[in-house]
Formats: sequence, structure tokens, C-alpha cells
Amino acid sequence: MNSMRSKYTVKLKKIVEEHGGLRPLNLSSDYETALLNNPDVNRPALQLTGFYNYFDPSRIQIMGRVESTYLDTLSTEERRRTFERFMQHPIAALVICHEVSAFPECIEMAKRFDRSVFITDEDTSEFQADIIHTLKKYLAPRVTVHGVLVEIYGEGVLLMGDSGIGKSETALELIKRGHRLIADDAVEIRRVSRHSLMGSAPELIRYYMEIRGIGVINVRHLYGMGAVKPESNVDLVVQMEHWDREKAYDRLGLTNETASFVGVDIPQVTIPVRPGRNLAVIMELAAMNNRQKKMGYNAAEALANEHDAAIDAGLF
Repeated sequence: MNSMRSKYTVKLKKIVEEHGGLRPLNLSSDYETALLNNPDVNRPALQLTGFYNYFDPSRIQIMGRVESTYLDTLSTEERRRTFERFMQHPIAALVICHEVSAFPECIEMAKRFDRSVFITDEDTSEFQADIIHTLKKYLAPRVTVHGVLVEIYGEGVLLMGDSGIGKSETALELIKRGHRLIADDAVEIRRVSRHSLMGSAPELIRYYMEIRGIGVINVRHLYGMGAVKPESNVDLVVQMEHWDREKAYDRLGLTNETASFVGVDIPQVTIPVRPGRNLAVIMELAAMNNRQKKMGYNAAEALANEHDAAIDAGLF
């Protein structure tokens, strides 16, 4: 069958370690190196009845009370055949929720076919939502861009522009004003849902910044844990460019620019840079204005509407 497999992978062991409530009942011989590449999971109720059309074994399989109640109606020999058919497939792993007791036939076939089986006391629906969120985080489509990602008043603002235009210096001033650095120079952007992006720094350079004339600094060590954050949503792109006297810049804010990353459009504003402009204050303003727009108020549109209303009323 066609599956939503990702070109990225994550170790099964890493996923298990992140979900501390998972306890192993049987570990496959390749558990230490086994890789997952499918962000979806499967409840194998139909498979346990013998229906294997459109079955994708690359997904983590999750059993709860429904499956357990059905299996309890079968005889020992029927359960053995059921789990034999199921475990013959190269399933990524089986997780039994609600701390339902694992049937001996399940463990028998897991050992025979070398499959990993875990148990958890979590509710099936809650565990399923949690594991899908974790898998999508690691397996999401992504792209790495040159820029600086900062969180300003809760808004993830991606500063982009030519090298040397002042992105890192602007971010440094924002940090001094109480905002937080997520990534400098290289920003890894992941699509975590149909309409949202998450940005972070490559692990090797996380919390480091390069300031020309000073060199590399560690923001966490200099300014403390409150000045950094491992990841943030990407809510706004600020394109910084050198001031061009011949270019007509948007003075009202009625033009809606967007930037696209891995198929998701994000609002974008273009900020011309020249001596004397307080870029940190402008970035704060851009972040607050973007949040206000998301909450349904656009100052430029409000002004235009008031202007049109005044014309209709004969005030001009």
C-alpha cells in the first residue's frame, strides 16, 4: 500500500526513551538500530480479524481495550494463529495500552518473529495522539535557511537578508531587551502541520552567535537560560535589505507579502536598513502588529475603511 513515509528517520529507541511510560515486554535483536520513517500509527483491529488489505507494517501498531476484548473471545489456539499472522509482518513495534495484560501467545510470537513489544498504562487515545506528535516532530518535511530566528513577544520572527546586513546584531539587541534567541546563521524549519512551521538550530551550533569583530559567543552562557529557547513557531518573516532610494516601499501596510517554506506560506514584511533606524524596536513592532492581525485587527485596513466612510459621508 502507499504510506506517508518520510525521507527522514528516527530511531525506535529514541522514541521509546522519550515516552518514559513504555516498558518492554520483548525487544527485537535490531532494537538498538531500528529506524522509523512513518509518522502515522495503526490500530490493528481489522488485522486481528484476518483482514490485511492496505496494512502498513512500517507504522507503530497500538492495541487497546477494544482489541484485547476481541482477543479474549478467542480460544488459545485461535489467538496463537492470529498473532502468528500478525507478527509475520515486519511491524515497527507493538504497544499495548491501558496496561492490559499481554496474551502469552502475543509474547510467544513476538519472540519467534523477533518483534518489539511494549506496554504502557496510558489511555490509548492519549498515547496515540502523543506518539503521532512526537513522530511528526522528527519526521516532518524540513529545510535549512540562512537567517536568524528570535522569539519576540511570543511570535517567532525569522530575520533574513544579505550577509552582513545586521541580522545577528539586531537579534543581539532584541536579546538585551528581553527576547529570546532560537537560531543564528542556520535555521532548520520543519512543517509540523498543514499551516504551521517550527524552527530550531542545528544541534552543533545551538545558542551560538557570530558577531563580526567579536567572534563567536554563547548566548546561553552570557545572558542566561531566559535568553534562549530550543525551538519556536515561525510566525513572521522579516526580509532586511539595504535602503534603495529608487524603490517604493509599502507605507500603509495594505500589501500582504508571504514567504513559502516546505509548502507553507508565512506572512512577510520587508524592512529597509539604513543608519539611524532602530531595528530592534521595528522588529518588536512588526511582531506585535503580526499578532494583532492574527487576532483580527489590521490597522491599515481600519484606516482605509474609516477614510472610505468619511468620503461617503461627504467629509472630504
